[in-house]
Amino acid sequence: MRAYHDEEWGKPLHDDQKLFEFLILEGMQAGLSWYIILRKRDAFRKAYENFDVKKVAAFDQNKVEELMSNTGIIRNKAKIGASINNAKCFLEIVKEFESFDQYIWSFVGGKPIVNRIDNSSEMPAKTELSDKISDDLKKRGFKFV
Repeated sequence: MRAYHDEEWGKPLHDDQKLFEFLILEGMQAGLSWYIILRKRDAFRKAYENFDVKKVAAFDQNKVEELMSNTGIIRNKAKIGASINNAKCFLEIVKEFESFDQYIWSFVGGKPIVNRIDNSSEMPAKTELSDKISDDLKKRGFKFV
């Protein structure tokens, strides 16, 4: 967890492939701890073709069955189906906005929000902004966001 915390968490990210990776991992995390997801991250990378969004969007029923039998990842059929669906929706956003990066950063005017929170217990589970982003993603067909 230290490497993730020190090198990734809270760092501005502008790479569509990495943004897609986090979108998939966050969807898989629903109801679970982030620690579980990070322990399985390498297995997810392998199972999800290094998070190549075009490849994931093309996953078929055979690939779903393969993923469902992969003990290295979260084997939840709804989450696996959502990940494939979300890849297709991600590509639609890329068509409209040129990149997912441009789309997602448009919610904050391209600038990171820097919160000053002294205690993790003060960190809200959601905000007005997170609800707005989630609502827009859902309107565009995304699941588990």
